[in-house]
Amino acid sequence: MSSDKACVFVVDDDDAVRGSLMRLARSAGWSAEGFPSADEFLARSPFDETGCLLLDVNMPGMNGPQLQRLMSTRSWTLPVVFLTGAADVPTCAEAMKQGAVDFLLKPVDEEALLQALERAVARHEETRRSGQRQASIRARLDRLSSREREVMHGVIKGRLNKQIGDELGIVEKTVKVHRARVMEKLEVRSVAQLVQLWGELGTGER
Repeated sequence: MSSDKACVFVVDDDDAVRGSLMRLARSAGWSAEGFPSADEFLARSPFDETGCLLLDVNMPGMNGPQLQRLMSTRSWTLPVVFLTGAADVPTCAEAMKQGAVDFLLKPVDEEALLQALERAVARHEETRRSGQRQASIRARLDRLSSREREVMHGVIKGRLNKQIGDELGIVEKTVKVHRARVMEKLEVRSVAQLVQLWGELGTGER
């Protein structure tokens, strides 16, 4: 199983079902927290833990799909596994389109549920690692001066030092100095590593 530090958040208005699901999650090595409604779950945030959300579809007040959509608008990365007492193809299709890990029927097969939770926790672990990596890259980029950024963009585009100098109106020797500082501040040793580092950032992050 995934890290025992991961937490399965169970949102289900049925006390017995919620308790049973929490015990199952704990038996697999995760911690678990339960909530009888979407509102109580929302009041619990923020979530600093690695984990996933095991979410009932039909509940009084805000239902599961509505909570999933709200989480999306808030850019919450906690993966969702849905449970429902009745098959609903349109709801299932929309939930999966919104990024749900799985959509399972009650009474749920325990092995199928554990596998879905495992996938969800693994997805969140990867998302968190990726987020930390991108934060590290952005922090290094913030060290660059505006001129160093200009030189970096030229290097990434495959320009030679002389070409970069001509474009920026500076001598080649100065380009070399800026280029060396770029490599040092970004903690890379080659142009290939620089390009790879830049590629790790989505266009919206640059």
